[in-house]
Amino acid sequence: MPSIERINHESEIPKYKQVVELIISDIEAGIFKKGQRVPSINETSEELLLSRDTVEKAYVYLRKNGILSSVRGKGYYVNQANLQKKLKVALVFNKLSNYKRNIYYSFVETLGSKAGVDVFIYNYSIEKFEEIINDHLTAYDYFVILPQFNDENDRAAEVIRRIPKKKVLLIDRNLDVLNDYPVVYQEFEKDIQTALGKALPLIRKYKNINLVFPQNEFYSKNIIRGFRIFCQVNGLEFSVIHQFADEDVRKSQAYVLVSDDDLYRFIKICRERNWKTGKDVGVVAYNDNPVKEILEDGITTITTNHDEIGRTVARMILDNDFRRIKSPFEFIQRKSL
Repeated sequence: MPSIERINHESEIPKYKQVVELIISDIEAGIFKKGQRVPSINETSEELLLSRDTVEKAYVYLRKNGILSSVRGKGYYVNQANLQKKLKVALVFNKLSNYKRNIYYSFVETLGSKAGVDVFIYNYSIEKFEEIINDHLTAYDYFVILPQFNDENDRAAEVIRRIPKKKVLLIDRNLDVLNDYPVVYQEFEKDIQTALGKALPLIRKYKNINLVFPQNEFYSKNIIRGFRIFCQVNGLEFSVIHQFADEDVRKSQAYVLVSDDDLYRFIKICRERNWKTGKDVGVVAYNDNPVKEILEDGITTITTNHDEIGRTVARMILDNDFRRIKSPFEFIQRKSL
């Protein structure tokens, strides 16, 4: 029978459910075989330092679900040994956004009926992230984590390493401190150079190209570095705008807008001035979505394929084939540039 260390007394998961998962895990591992008697309620209660009522509730649950059978006066026996257990996956995001919804939907669709997925949001807070991980360490078969923090990667890595390594997959961010972990990642510095390189003839129509990069947001600063390198290599006049204002919108200039909020504000300013995107000003937005396909007759975007990220991570779980994979990055030309 499992030892006391396998019960997380600080977890939000009810203790009887933890006992259920432990017994199922031991059956699947072959510790208890079909027809074999499992420890009695009293024995398990003493071993795990749990109340008898808690353990009895777990045994009753297992009996009702056909996993255990009971013989009056003798105890409980394994009724099913070949349990086709549904995988439990925790999807841990920094925040909800359109592109993360795309990751979620494609991830869940690819897993199908083989797994149940719970979503946790930590809102960039390392404290909330640590709480989520600590409370659910024993509750899931896999943790799919998007690690996005404000210069706290070392602490985040320390928290992630508390999870058994075989249960962890990272997405979107490739953290140097976790370079031994499987990940499907964006390579922000090189991605923006490659994507804008495909748009170079269109960009050269404009006098200047500006990157609008919100200073107080959690976007990767490697985007700025990649943008500067692209402009310097190609001899382009450029600027980086951290606090976007109306006067920053100038005719005959091109803009790369990282934030959707800045994009919508930019378009509003252009409409008020009766300027046409793709003619009076050029616009490139980060992260494609269906709205950008129709907004202003089409907004040019540079983007990774978020649907494919979700599908790739799901296939890694289903195939038990964990690797480090770079997500493809695309330039999608529309009328705004």
